Amino acid sequence: MSMPPPPTTLPTPQNMATVMPTAVDAGKSITVSSFKITTRKLPILNAQEIDAMTEKLGITPPEMIFGNNIVSIEKLGEQGGEWKIEFNALDALDLVDKTGNDMLKVAYSAAWQKQREKMHEGIKEVVKPFDWTYSTNYQGSISGTKEFTETTEQIPLDKLRRQDPILFFDDVMLYEDELADNGMSILSVKVRVMPARLLLLARFYMRLDDVVFRIRDTRVFVEFADGVVLREYQEKEDSYENVKKKFPPYRDDIPAIMRDPNQMAEYLPLKSVKVEKLVL
Repeated sequence: MSMPPPPTTLPTPQNMATVMPTAVDAGKSITVSSFKITTRKLPILNAQEIDAMTEKLGITPPEMIFGNNIVSIEKLGEQGGEWKIEFNALDALDLVDKTGNDMLKVAYSAAWQKQREKMHEGIKEVVKPFDWTYSTNYQGSISGTKEFTETTEQIPLDKLRRQDPILFFDDVMLYEDELADNGMSILSVKVRVMPARLLLLARFYMRLDDVVFRIRDTRVFVEFADGVVLREYQEKEDSYENVKKKFPPYRDDIPAIMRDPNQMAEYLPLKSVKVEKLVL
């Protein structure tokens, strides 16, 4: 379910409108039928903004925090927006464990303790109050009265494999952290809009060297004609040792692969999956 870049020339059917706001907010949007898709990409937060976010969250934000970036899907009604799902860094980080009860030492205690002993003193202070890997099960922030209900339906991959023209594509970073040179933690959102449907992928990827690999994916699929919205949430995870065994010993690009969430998704076993549905 990869997301190719947009074509150089975009078709403009009658039911599609594209708006390119000023460079100040660096946002862009497209409206197809009655669905408005918006993305905004701005620089990382400045010191004052980071202080404000730290106060709101109660934890220190990641090294690179794009707190003004968003990706949203909004269903427009006669009186304006009637339903919306948005992805942003603040709400994602608010779901990071702030007690320490949910930290990796629970599932990987021996490896975690060994890894922690190697960290310098400054990092030990950060580890105490919260999960410093910034692991989140964020599935979007919803506004509106319609609610998802669990379903056995699946996202129709056959429709997504069609060679439909891409009207709109964007890849938006929400946050990234190098985990004190012990790995990486990253949350980004991609959205691809076709004439009849769209697919959004919010992917959290975390690699803690010598300990664990983790991927948490949220996919949002919208069929414009009937207003069906499917949201799929998946968790993939495996120990660092198990994953390294899957790499051919002769490959010299393994470090690059381990930095690529798209490639690593093929190496991690599925731990859980949930699909929800609503009709707008």
